[in-house]
Amino acid sequence: MENTKSYQRILGIDYGSVRVGLSISDPLGLIAQPFEAFRNDASLFANLGQVSARENVTLIVVGMPYNLKGQKAQKAEEVQKFIECLKTELGIEILTWDERFTTTIANQTMLAMGTKKKERQKKDGRIDSMAAAVMLQGYLDSTKHSRSL
Repeated sequence: MENTKSYQRILGIDYGSVRVGLSISDPLGLIAQPFEAFRNDASLFANLGQVSARENVTLIVVGMPYNLKGQKAQKAEEVQKFIECLKTELGIEILTWDERFTTTIANQTMLAMGTKKKERQKKDGRIDSMAAAVMLQGYLDSTKHSRSL
């Protein structure tokens, strides 16, 4: 008998003016992994729509920039406008999550994995998708207490 249960995934987004990093959860919503990065250009929403449909995304978690005092950072207004457009374009539930220190943690993680400095400094979106994974994992970890496995 074939298992027809449809799994749903959560997409994490690390928004940037130049690149938007993506991460995705496993089907059970327990583990986040870096996915890819897109240029922040006219094709961004179409690309996000294709990924969301292909990966059966039912929730999007967007990193919200806060300063060290816990207040929304200057970039937050730009992120909020992005979220409003995303809601209109995709019609998928969207939550925000604190993204403080995610890029720093992503850099440290890549260093610990043995990624060479030259590779870590490439502007190919690798660090953006890793930062998105760090942010999404924080969200997933916060929801584990409410899940029964």
